[in-house]
Amino acid sequence: MKKELRFGFALMAIILIAVAVLLPWGNLTNGHLGLLMLGLVVVTIMLGFPTAFTLMGMGMIFAWLAYRSVNPDIAIRQTLDLMVQRTYGVMTNEVLIAIPLFVFMGYLVERANLIEKLFKSIHLAMARVPGSLAVATLITCAIFSTATGIIGAVVTLMGLLAMPAMLRAGYNVKLTAGVITAGGCLGILIPPSVLLIVYGATAGVSVVKLYAGAFFPGLMLAGLYVGYVILLAKLRPALAPPLPMAEREIPLTDDVKAISATISRKALPGLLGALSGKSAMPRRRIASQLVIALLPALVWATSMGLAYRSVTEPIEIVDTSGLVEMGTTTAPAAAAQDEAQVGGVQEPPQEVGDAPLAAADTPISNAQLPPKAEEVAQPRAAPNAYWITLGIGTTLLALFYGLFTFARLELFKMLLTSFFPLAVMILAVLGSIVFGLATPTEAAAVGGLGGLILAAAYRQLNFRVVKESTFLTAKTAAMVCWLFVGSSIFSAAFALLGGQDLIEKWVLSLNMTPVQFLLLSQFIIFILGWPLEWTEIIVIFMPIFIPLLAHFNVDPLFFGLLVALNLQTAFLSPPVAMAAFYLKGVSPPHVTLNQIFAGMMPFMAIQVLAMFLLYMWPAIGMWLPSVLYK
Repeated sequence: MKKELRFGFALMAIILIAVAVLLPWGNLTNGHLGLLMLGLVVVTIMLGFPTAFTLMGMGMIFAWLAYRSVNPDIAIRQTLDLMVQRTYGVMTNEVLIAIPLFVFMGYLVERANLIEKLFKSIHLAMARVPGSLAVATLITCAIFSTATGIIGAVVTLMGLLAMPAMLRAGYNVKLTAGVITAGGCLGILIPPSVLLIVYGATAGVSVVKLYAGAFFPGLMLAGLYVGYVILLAKLRPALAPPLPMAEREIPLTDDVKAISATISRKALPGLLGALSGKSAMPRRRIASQLVIALLPALVWATSMGLAYRSVTEPIEIVDTSGLVEMGTTTAPAAAAQDEAQVGGVQEPPQEVGDAPLAAADTPISNAQLPPKAEEVAQPRAAPNAYWITLGIGTTLLALFYGLFTFARLELFKMLLTSFFPLAVMILAVLGSIVFGLATPTEAAAVGGLGGLILAAAYRQLNFRVVKESTFLTAKTAAMVCWLFVGSSIFSAAFALLGGQDLIEKWVLSLNMTPVQFLLLSQFIIFILGWPLEWTEIIVIFMPIFIPLLAHFNVDPLFFGLLVALNLQTAFLSPPVAMAAFYLKGVSPPHVTLNQIFAGMMPFMAIQVLAMFLLYMWPAIGMWLPSVLYK
């Protein structure tokens, strides 16, 4: 029997023995039935039964038992009503609409064949960095995970692209496997993450705030991975040998080589010299190359111009001196009204000769005077920070062009056709969500359209691609939605039996501090990540933890970020480490599952370190939501 099976059966045996020993079988209450249901559902899922239908079946059986204990005559009708109401409630949840749209975007991007170009360009850009292939793999995984959020797709594609290249370069098998599996799982945390949508819908937390909060922890985790690889490659070069010079070279065309040899190796002066007639290259091609070379300068000038306009725009001053609060009158008007009411003699209108003063001759109050010249809003002076930023950025731009050779121009063109389109789409989707320009559902729709445009731009948009993407999207979305239905019925049955109250009383009786509660809850989630996947942990166990957060003064948003970091282990921890099985399916025959498991262990330790850093400095995750959504 395989080790994984032995481990699974041993874990199931421990759960069943604990249930058999700890439950008071002679005096079972409804609360004890709820705990029995919780233990049985975990064992049943581990046996391989479909999670959604296991939750629904267990939920209906135990809900019937709960209703039967109150009124046996209508127990069946109440159970069926519960199922219908919970199903309808899930299907009318607007937050869940974002899931199929984001998944559709991911499948389209996956089929646009962007990843091969992206990996190659980043690999060449990082050629001088220690462990460059591993670093390029992690960066590519982070970008692709942001665009798709589909763990299996990222791990499988990077296993096909990066693993052969890393093994050919002499990289250690364990390091190679660990880099691909850990990088592929970044999509659990980095927005737009389906996990965050599911957690938000389960815990009642704003998905927009979760996306904003997960942004910096995701970057931190990816940065820790990259830092670990660079340090390891520096200290132990045998594990990640540097690339030979032959693989760092970027091929140039003959006419570009001629310009580089005769005019200048630098792209900008070389193209300017060629444009004046010193090259046989067609002028139209020279002009197009020159525009591409000047793109960084144009982007910098445009952004700083817009920033200058923003920081120097006059502050609009609204004059409210002439406004009167509703329901009140000015003092002179009130006095005149009082005189009229007293019946006293009123002063006749002032006359000059026999004619009264014309309206134009009446005195004008200060409030009616036109604004003086000095009161007109004037443009503000740009702050010193703007000029410092402009100076530093321009200096760096000059240094960039001083090192901008024709080889780097070719590399920039590769990045322009692989990295920047994907980056623009990601920034458009996430930026519109984080800055409140669109809801997650609306931004997901824009992302789906962006995926179609990218696939069309790379000539991969055809009926087969759309058909496959639509089918896989429907399959994934149906799985998530039925999970929600099963979870909703299961949670309702658990609450009807009083299982939630029993757990709350037990936890509160321990008199734990908030720190101890967080440690206990995260440890339970960490252990559950071994036999269960993140979807099952979110939909089954989060409804148990969420009601306890208020007692311990724990922000559900912060708790969700810790859970998202923790649940990375659900794909990296044996025996149900799905990332390992995805990678094993596309690995060479000599790469064993044990080697893949061993390679994932250091990255699991890095995840624990990331959780510790987030707990010690909560501002890593809470600062951006607090700034954007005061």
